[in-house]
Amino acid sequence: MDETRRSEKATAVAAWEALFRAQVTVMRALNAEFPGGEISFNEYDVCFNLSTQPGRRCRMRELTGHLLLTQPSVSRLVERLTARGIVEKQPDPTDARGVIVALTAHGFDVYRSVAVQHAQTIADQVGAGLSDTELRTLTELCTKLRVAAGSTAPRRGARVTATPDPATV
Repeated sequence: MDETRRSEKATAVAAWEALFRAQVTVMRALNAEFPGGEISFNEYDVCFNLSTQPGRRCRMRELTGHLLLTQPSVSRLVERLTARGIVEKQPDPTDARGVIVALTAHGFDVYRSVAVQHAQTIADQVGAGLSDTELRTLTELCTKLRVAAGSTAPRRGARVTATPDPATV
C-alpha cells in the first residue's frame, strides 16, 4: 500500500474516532440531563421518529430502522408506550403481517413537552463549543457522511469490527 493511501486511511480513522468520541460524550450528557419524568430517553426517540413521519405513524419495521435498538427491544418499548396511551398499534392495511405504530394525541403532547426542554439541553451541549457557522458546517458534513455511508452500507450478515488503531492502519 502506498504512503498516500495509508495516510488517507489513517486520517479517516482519526476522523471517525473523533466523531465517535464526541457523539458518546454528548449523548452521555444529554442522557444525564434528560427530563425523563414522563418518558425515557429511548421512548423519546420513538416519539421523535414518529413525530417526523406523515400522520405521525409508520410501520414497525421502518421505526426499528430509525432507532439504535434491536427489533425485540423496539417491540418491548412500543408495548410499554402502548400500555401508557402514548402510541397505538394498528394493523397495516397493505400487509396483514405488518404493524403500524402511531403517536397518539396524548403521546404527541408528552413528546412536545419533553422536546422543548430537551432541545435546550441539546443547544447547550452541542452549541457550547461551536459557532453558528461551525454548527451549520457540522450539519452539512454529518449529512454528507450519512448519505455516503448509506450508499456503501455493509452487506447483510457482514461482520462489523471494532475501530482499528490509526497507528496500525
